Amino acid sequence: MKIKIVAAASVVMATLTWQAGAQIYDTNNEVVETFAGFGIPGYVDGQGALTAFSSPSQIVSDTASNLYVWDSGNARIRKITADGTVTTFAGGGNYFEGYGTNVSLAWAPGGAMAIDHANKLWLTLVNGYSGYCYLLTIGTNAYVSIANGGLTNLVTGSGLCFDSANNLYYSGGNRIYRYNTATGTAQAIAGSGINGNFDGQGTLFSAFNNPGALACDQADNLYVWDSGNGTIRRVDQNQNVTTIAGSGNYYYYSTMDGVGTNATFNGGIASMFTDNQGNLYLVCGSCVRRMNAQTNVVTLAGIFTQYQTSFANGPGYLARFYNAAGGCFSQGMIFVADTGNNRIRSIAFDPPPQVVSPANLQLKTYPGLQITGTIGRTYQIQASPDLNTWSQVATLLLASSPYLWIDQNPVGDNKFYRAVMLP
Repeated sequence: MKIKIVAAASVVMATLTWQAGAQIYDTNNEVVETFAGFGIPGYVDGQGALTAFSSPSQIVSDTASNLYVWDSGNARIRKITADGTVTTFAGGGNYFEGYGTNVSLAWAPGGAMAIDHANKLWLTLVNGYSGYCYLLTIGTNAYVSIANGGLTNLVTGSGLCFDSANNLYYSGGNRIYRYNTATGTAQAIAGSGINGNFDGQGTLFSAFNNPGALACDQADNLYVWDSGNGTIRRVDQNQNVTTIAGSGNYYYYSTMDGVGTNATFNGGIASMFTDNQGNLYLVCGSCVRRMNAQTNVVTLAGIFTQYQTSFANGPGYLARFYNAAGGCFSQGMIFVADTGNNRIRSIAFDPPPQVVSPANLQLKTYPGLQITGTIGRTYQIQASPDLNTWSQVATLLLASSPYLWIDQNPVGDNKFYRAVMLP
């Protein structure tokens, strides 16, 4: 198997040592494209790239391949169907609870978003006055309700995810909690609540340091981005906590791909999600990475270092993201909420060439002429069927020379064209 490696060097001033950060790109020919949004902050529903978002930060998919985006700058939930049609699902109204666009989601900043196995959306909103983090639900009928207002240690930076039994998990207060959606009660399952970094079982014998993003696989293993320690921790159903990736000292290392604890995450992880093959995907601001079941971490698209606004579609190693924050797996592809670029991006794996069908392919030829003249002067374009009778068909200000003019609405009798410079 061939791999593509990009190496970067960084100097650690405190110890005067040199570290090499290697980026290893996956070899499945990932291709990044824009799925929705034209890049300028705004609010426009419609189709594909003819729509507008404002800092989209979270994205999830339902069982029918519909995407739901927390469009944070517009304080709305936007729905995107599989064909790229964008509509507003909820938000933009005046009420705290109710249906769809009658409800306001602008009364508090949004945090994490997840979707359960009944296709119900769960969103955290933090009230700026009380400081409470509210847990909202949005049903398939777009009905918005407040499920809970004040869960223990639920904060803006909390991660959310669901297991196969539809239990909700969230991170906060250096702990991982299981929330029973039926009773509205939360129970800590891992982490002592004190800043630390040790593996073990349950809440007595394990410690986290500011855990953030969460994900759950098909075996109901939880994956935790332990941001203060720079590691990815796994919590199994017996509440055993194990460090599976990251060095634990990531502030002193450049970001690197690699296996297990040889991989580092200096740029942080904004969100995580899984597929049904045991892969864990990491959205890391300027890049999207994948960790397989053997804990091998590679880059799918983007670059580690990003110093300014960046956007590019194309092969994974050439693609660029800007503060990408959310991601999900749907339709056999990855979809990314590219927050800084105000776009929803897709990552396809080895996509086949797209052949334009005859029904969509039109070949046309148009007559015209090349004008070599004086830039800044006005020219009149005339046409004739016989070189004797001339009629005006266009007037233009010559912006460059030579200039190719095309008659996109030709009259059948016109066979000859000429340009006349006007006084």
